[in-house]
Amino acid sequence: MGIKNITLGSSGLKVSNLGLGCMGMSAFYGETNEAESLAALDLALELGINFLDTAEIYGPFKNEILLSKAIKGKRDKYVIATKTGVEVDDDGNFKGVNGKPEYIKKAIERSLKHLETDYVDLYYIHRIDPNTPIEETMGAMAELVSAGKIRYVGLSEASPETIRKAHAVHPVSALQTEYSLFERGVEENGILDTVNELGIGFVAYSPLGRGFLSGEIKSIDDLAADDWRRQNPRFQGDNFKKNLDVVEQVKKISEKKGVTPSQLALAWVLQKGYSAIPGTKRRKFLEENAVAADIELTQEELAEIDKVTPLGIASGERYPAASMSSLNR
Repeated sequence: MGIKNITLGSSGLKVSNLGLGCMGMSAFYGETNEAESLAALDLALELGINFLDTAEIYGPFKNEILLSKAIKGKRDKYVIATKTGVEVDDDGNFKGVNGKPEYIKKAIERSLKHLETDYVDLYYIHRIDPNTPIEETMGAMAELVSAGKIRYVGLSEASPETIRKAHAVHPVSALQTEYSLFERGVEENGILDTVNELGIGFVAYSPLGRGFLSGEIKSIDDLAADDWRRQNPRFQGDNFKKNLDVVEQVKKISEKKGVTPSQLALAWVLQKGYSAIPGTKRRKFLEENAVAADIELTQEELAEIDKVTPLGIASGERYPAASMSSLNR
């Protein structure tokens, strides 16, 4: 038990089973604090967490630049994952999903510059471009592997069909998709079956249901005015209240176990053998999350959890309508 290195699928890429989602340190989740974020990134390594997840659009660019400060002088101790395929120009303006080879090749140079490194361990296609065949995008990724700029290729929010097509061009080492007690769609839409069959590692993002499963969010007013979750359907109106009721049920199980709801939710993902990348920007929550790797759930507890968090339990879509259309292409 405890935080340990696992191999993502059959690719040979080793990462800590508990990773760290770094997005909130720079974007989307209210105010940021660089000193606290850098302290958290240092602490992560002390705790055995070496798998850092970022993307060029977090900021844009700010998160990669933040990470460059944390990894300086100890680059080889971290496994850095970043993402491309959602285009931003050099001024940080969003241009939409773009999987064209020219953009992929431009984006990696920019990410390497911002991260101040000469290679990225895992490079994800962040969203699938419906206007560019996935084979073309993967061809560009394969070239980057050959050139030594990236070591392994990943996909994010891709459909089973896309995963198969991509994997036929170049091995896909990891698929990153939302997965938690709140969001179990991958169990029934063929995604987990596909990655297991092809020997692709699975990385669960938002394993705490975007913070809901922490039990810390009791009202919409607990979120900063500029926190993007205010636009998320699961945090609005009746959905919020219904989802809070689910969290209360999870809390009862966690209290019986003597752990926090966050720890229970993370232990559930880790026990399945996947990597989870909960996001946090504070050392306090990082330490709390790390304990989850020591928790073993019994068959009875797993059955109890399944009972209160069955497939489809969350009320509301997981993104606003415009963003939902870009998922699982």
